[in-house]
Amino acid sequence: MRPDPTAPLHSERLDLLPIGPEHAEELAAALADPALHAFTGGSPATADDLRVRYARLAAGSPDPAETWGNWALRLRADGRLTGYVQTTVSPGAADLAWVVGTPWQGRGLATEAARALLSHLAAAGVSTVTAHIHPDHHASAAVARALGLTPTDEQQDRETRWQAELPRPRP
Repeated sequence: MRPDPTAPLHSERLDLLPIGPEHAEELAAALADPALHAFTGGSPATADDLRVRYARLAAGSPDPAETWGNWALRLRADGRLTGYVQTTVSPGAADLAWVVGTPWQGRGLATEAARALLSHLAAAGVSTVTAHIHPDHHASAAVARALGLTPTDEQQDRETRWQAELPRPRP
């Protein structure tokens, strides 16, 4: 079984919407703070750049063994997009990432969204989840810990691999 990358997901305060080009303008504004790139490098993407990227992501992975899932986070309280969560799923394993715009940080939204994604992945039979986090990115490390991930000794591109085993879904 594979997780459905087109399924809308929900949490207490968020609607997680499969990301598409229609989200580019609003997410470009929500993610415009250069500080969001302190640990990953680069600079904020323009709406045009995001439109192209989101169209490519919505088309799915060219590798049939891989599934890409990308969701924009809509805060129900005000209807605004605040960030995104994403996953790359290969047989039995998924790599996670999350980004929340600076104005919405510190409210637990990344953890809440990532938990909704973890539930979706576990229900689809994913057994192992990972995330790659820069050693100095304490906020992302806190999200990973809240999700039950623990750091490993593995490094990739100056980031630490965090990992957790998900409980098996009940029949």
